[in-house]
Amino acid sequence: MNDFELLDGERRLAAIMFTDMVGFTALAQRDESLAIQLLEEQRRLIRALLGKYKGREVEAIGDAFFVEFASSLDAVHCAVAIQSTLRDWNSQRPFEDRVLIRIGIHLGDVLHRGREVSGDAVNIASRIEALALPGGICVTAQVYASVFNKVEYEFETIGMPELKNVFTPMEVYRIAGYGEDGSQPAPARAALPKGRIAVLPFVNISPDQVDEYFADGMTEELISSISMISGLKVIARTSVMRYKRAHKPIAEIGRELNVGSILEGSVRKVGPKIRISVQLVETSKEVPSWAHKYDREVKDVFAIQSEIAQHVAEALKDHIFGGKHREEPRTTTFSTEAYISYLRGRQLWNKRTEEDLKKAVSFFEKAISLDGNYARAYVGLADTYAALALLEFMAPNEAYPRAKEAVKKALALNPGLAAAHTSLGLIKFQYDWDWTGAEDEFREAISTNFNYALAHHFYADYLKAMGRFEEALTEIEKARELDPLSLAINTGVGHVLYLAGQYERAIEEYKRVVELDPSFMATHIWFGRPYLELGMFVEAIDELEIAVNLSGESTIALAMLGHGLASAGRSERALQILEKLKQRSKDQYIPSYWIAVIYNGFRDREQVIAWLRKAFEERSSWLVWSNVEPRFAWLRDDPEFAALMRAMNFPEKSV
Repeated sequence: MNDFELLDGERRLAAIMFTDMVGFTALAQRDESLAIQLLEEQRRLIRALLGKYKGREVEAIGDAFFVEFASSLDAVHCAVAIQSTLRDWNSQRPFEDRVLIRIGIHLGDVLHRGREVSGDAVNIASRIEALALPGGICVTAQVYASVFNKVEYEFETIGMPELKNVFTPMEVYRIAGYGEDGSQPAPARAALPKGRIAVLPFVNISPDQVDEYFADGMTEELISSISMISGLKVIARTSVMRYKRAHKPIAEIGRELNVGSILEGSVRKVGPKIRISVQLVETSKEVPSWAHKYDREVKDVFAIQSEIAQHVAEALKDHIFGGKHREEPRTTTFSTEAYISYLRGRQLWNKRTEEDLKKAVSFFEKAISLDGNYARAYVGLADTYAALALLEFMAPNEAYPRAKEAVKKALALNPGLAAAHTSLGLIKFQYDWDWTGAEDEFREAISTNFNYALAHHFYADYLKAMGRFEEALTEIEKARELDPLSLAINTGVGHVLYLAGQYERAIEEYKRVVELDPSFMATHIWFGRPYLELGMFVEAIDELEIAVNLSGESTIALAMLGHGLASAGRSERALQILEKLKQRSKDQYIPSYWIAVIYNGFRDREQVIAWLRKAFEERSSWLVWSNVEPRFAWLRDDPEFAALMRAMNFPEKSV
C-alpha cells in the first residue's frame, strides 16, 4: 500500500497545500489568451515538482491547486521549489507576463473517500493560502513544529489571524525571502529564536568536588524560575544535562537545541564564601549580552540558589525579553541530601528499565523521608509508579493507587504545582479512565507552566488515545521543542504517527531516536510496530530481538516479539514465547494485555477477546489506546470487541 492508497472513510494525518494564482481573474478579463497561456505554464511547472516531492494532486480548480502530501517536510520543500522555480522563470519574462502564486500549507487530520479528501485540515490550508504574499508561502504552527529543525529556511510569525470558519486560534508563519516584499532568498541557515533559551549545567570550579550538588542545584533553580516568564520557551533539564562537561561551542549547542539564547555560569566556593557567575550568550554571535557576579556568605545554600535564580529571572524579564514573570509555589527542599536523592531518582526514571525504575522509587522515598514537605519528590514517586504500571513491571491496581496517594500529597503541599497536575492527569487517564478529568488536569498544568515538557508529552498521549491525532502531534512537538534530546519524547513522536497510520514517517522518527541512543530499549520495541503494519517482518523482528536482549527478556519485549513472529507465520517460536510468559505468570505479574497481543498475531479472535477482558479487569494502561491501535483494526466490527470499547466509556468521537 502506498502513502495514498486508503480505504473509504479512513482518516489519516496529511499535509495539505493550496496554491492560487495572483490576479488571474483580472488578467483573464484584460487578455484571455495570455491568461490561458500563463495558466498552462504554471500548471506545467507545478506538476513537474509535485511528482518530485511525492505530492498527490487532489484537484486543480481553475488557477488553483489542491495537493496532499504524506509528509509536511515534503510539502514545505515542494512549496519552496515551486516559488524558486517561478521566480527564476519570472526573471526572464516581461513584468506583465509574470506568474505569481500564493501557497498555504497545514498539517492535520483528513478523511479519504476515493480520491476525495475532506476535513478541517483542508479548510484551514485553504484559509491560510490567502495570507501569503504574492510569491510567498504560509504554514501553520503544526507544520512549523514538524519541520523547523529539519530545514534551513527562516520562518517569521505573523501571529494568530482570524480564519473564517476556524474557531481555534492558530499561529501562522511565513517562510522568509519568498514574496513580493521579501528581498532575497532566506539565508543558508535559519536565525535561531532569541525567545528559546537553554540553561547549561553550571560548572563547579570549587576546590572541593563535593560542592558539585550546588552547581546542579543552581541549574535546576534557574530552569524553574525562568520557565515562569511568559512568552519564553525554556529547554528542559533532561536535554541540557547532556551538555555537562561536553565542551561544545555555544553556536553548535544553539543549533542542536534550536535556541537563540544560552544561560551559562559557574560556582566557586572557598571556605565560607561563594561566588556565582552568570552570563547570557546570544548563540549566533557567541558573545555575552548580559552578565553578573554574585558574592555571598555560605549560610543557607538553598536560600542563595532561590534568591539568585529569582534575580536572574527578573533581569531576563526586564532587560531582555520583556515578558511577565509568574511565581510558582516553592517546590524545592532545604535538605542537601534530599535534593541529591531527588536528582538521582529523576535520572533513573528517565532510563525506563525495571531495575532503574525500582531504584528511582527508593531515591524518591529517601528524599521524602529526609523532607516530608518536598513536593517534587512526591511527584517523582508518582511518575515512577505510573511508569512501572505502564511498562508492566507492576500490576496497575498495585502501582496506580500508590501513585495517586503520592500526587495528592504533592498537591496538598503545593496546589498550583504544574508537575503535580500533570501526574494526576496521567493517573486519571491511564488508570481511572476519567477522560474529562484527565484533560482538565493536563490543561491546568500547561496553563500554569507552559514550559513543563512532560505536561505536553502526557497530554499528547491522551489526545492520541482519543483519536485527536492532529492535536496530539502539535502537543508532542511542543514537548520536543522544550526537551529536544529526551528519548521518551522523541519516541512519543513516532507513536503518534504510528497510531495515525503514518508508518513510514513513524519509522523515520524511531531511526532518529536510535541515533540519539542505540541502547534505549523502548525505541526498539515500538520500532517493530510500523514495520509489522507495513508487512516488513524481517525488519520488525530484528528490532524486537534487540529490544528483548536490551531489556533482559522483559514481558513487553517478549510479547511484541511473539506477536511479530506469529504475524510472520513463524508459529513455533511464537508459541514458545507464549508458553514462557504463561509459566512466568506463576511467579510474577504477567499482564493479560500482552498475552492478547501474541494471540492477535495468530488472529485468534476468541483468545484475543478473552485476554482483553482480563486486561480490562486488571485496568491495563494499554487499553486506553485500544480504540485507535492499528493491530486491532481487524476486530473493529466484532460485537464483543465493540462492547469492550463501550465499557471503557470512550468519548463518542474517539470510538
